[in-house]
Amino acid sequence: MTVIKETTSDKIFDAINMVFVTLIMLIVLYPMLFILSSSFSNPDYVSTGKVWLLPRGFNIEGYIRVFQDVEIMIGYRNTMFYTIAGTLLNLACTLPAAYALSRKDLVGKKTIMFLMLFTMYFSGGMIPTYLIVKNLGLLNTWWVLIVTGAVNTYNLIISRTFFANGVPHELEEAAIIDGCSKSGTFFKIVIPLSKALIGVLTLYYGVSHWNSWFGGLIYLTDRSKVPLQLVLREILIEQQMKSAMVASGQEIMDDEMQALQVKLASLIRYCVIVVSSVPAMVVYPFLQKYFDKGVMLGSLKG
Repeated sequence: MTVIKETTSDKIFDAINMVFVTLIMLIVLYPMLFILSSSFSNPDYVSTGKVWLLPRGFNIEGYIRVFQDVEIMIGYRNTMFYTIAGTLLNLACTLPAAYALSRKDLVGKKTIMFLMLFTMYFSGGMIPTYLIVKNLGLLNTWWVLIVTGAVNTYNLIISRTFFANGVPHELEEAAIIDGCSKSGTFFKIVIPLSKALIGVLTLYYGVSHWNSWFGGLIYLTDRSKVPLQLVLREILIEQQMKSAMVASGQEIMDDEMQALQVKLASLIRYCVIVVSSVPAMVVYPFLQKYFDKGVMLGSLKG
């Protein structure tokens, strides 16, 4: 077995790459570690900038105050429903549509793709969309945040390209010759071969639903249906307003209480960020093994 010896220039190049990648890793990880450490630190250390990497003066007061709010738990329940149901609907709409558009024998597929691509650059706008949602009877319902985003055109294009390049057409022909219907071919042959794609779409759609708040702000008035991100946004705004009122003297209290309110407001902001981010970060490692392969296959020109 021939071993290729690294030259001095190769070693220098590898060293530079390692330094560069390490710097990028630190740039990405440090803000996350700082926020996590600050959320578990004493407000005095956080407000004075003494928290750098590890928590100082371990404290969970911020989390206690966040989870004491009943709307937080309601928001978690709602967002879990929106994320799970929405992602399942997204997959149920995107995968069959993309598979059909990847087939060469589909009549009018160029026209269909043009109409879908058109929506990526031009939309009806907020007011017409709101009127359509209202006329469909979806306003202030559980399904308004799910149905309105059933298909993402970008994800559809990735899926279509994946099916066109990643699933051998001969394999489908063999299945049809053996008596398998087109729907049977899709569910029994194509879907089992598309785990990488399904993992990528699940991640894309799931994160989108988990982070969604604007739809809830526009379409929902029932507090029992609002998503978590909207609740957390309101908490952040409320804490910022309290801090501003305390700092300007509009809220009457002694100096010690004012300082405490300002410190707690800063601490709660960090806790809210952690609360909203952890679930998505926990799920990602389980889908990472499909992520790279799915993105590369879906990125090929088709």
